[in-house]
Amino acid sequence: MTTTAHSAGRATARPARPSRYRRRRNLVTLALLAPALLGLAIFFVYPLIASVYYSFTRFDLISPPEWIGLRNYEYLFTQDPNVWTATLNTLWFVVIWVPVKTGFALVVAGLLARARRASGVWRTIFYLPALVPPVASVVAFVFLFNPGTGPVNQVLAWFGIKGPLWFNDPAWSKPSLVLLGIWVMGDIMIIFLAALLDVPREQYEAASLDGANGVQKVRYVTLPSVAPVLLFAAVTGVIAAIQYFTEAAVASSVASGKAVVGEGIGSTLGYPDNSLLTYTQWLYVRGFGTYQLGYASALAVLLFVVAAIILLLLLRRFKAFTPEGAQ
Repeated sequence: MTTTAHSAGRATARPARPSRYRRRRNLVTLALLAPALLGLAIFFVYPLIASVYYSFTRFDLISPPEWIGLRNYEYLFTQDPNVWTATLNTLWFVVIWVPVKTGFALVVAGLLARARRASGVWRTIFYLPALVPPVASVVAFVFLFNPGTGPVNQVLAWFGIKGPLWFNDPAWSKPSLVLLGIWVMGDIMIIFLAALLDVPREQYEAASLDGANGVQKVRYVTLPSVAPVLLFAAVTGVIAAIQYFTEAAVASSVASGKAVVGEGIGSTLGYPDNSLLTYTQWLYVRGFGTYQLGYASALAVLLFVVAAIILLLLLRRFKAFTPEGAQ
């Protein structure tokens, strides 16, 4: 009877071991994830919650926050004179700048993937501009496209073409930054190149046996194979366009004759005629130029919500290009 009781006790105690092991494993996992979770809580969750709270207050970073309800949002949607200009400029970069830069990088990567001679040299040439600091590249572009003394308009004049004012013309300022984006597309290009080189040659051979032409090979072989990389490029490009700040601010300052962005907030940002005034620049002006931190928080919250919606729609649309979405 005693032996049977001990056996029954051991039999009932055994199921507790897996749960104890699982609990220990979960604690180890949480301990390993603790630095990342702590950083996420400190640098993302807390600032997000604080921004939402401050967006309902009047706050100048000196006086205590004063609760004012929805007044910041009412002013944002009905009375702010520049927020819609900044929003449209930012939307222009999302709709034009991102597809042009991504498409050009994909085309260049396709040409380099077919290159047989000096392919390493050409890859280096196309990638090097991406290593140039953003401020230096913008300053160089503004001087290259200077309407009076820049070499670009001088070369155009040799062919009898009168060059535009580029960064000094509201109609050409944003396309000039698109040209800058094409010039520094090496980081995305090299990722596309790796994806294209990874496409199995057998798929192209099978498509050729089925009578597919070049366009059909791109549509049914290349694009589905590089769809994850294309999605990555689109998502990162949209995020960069929504937060577009440095290039536009430096271009406005240098083209207006003031090389220091911090001088005269509100006078150089957006030059010429607010054509380069982006949403993040206006947020910067209201937050750190006029110290309206509560209103700047409302702008930041709206930016976060709109960016999340755009990215969710983009992720859903890209499912059609994947093999799972095609099924």
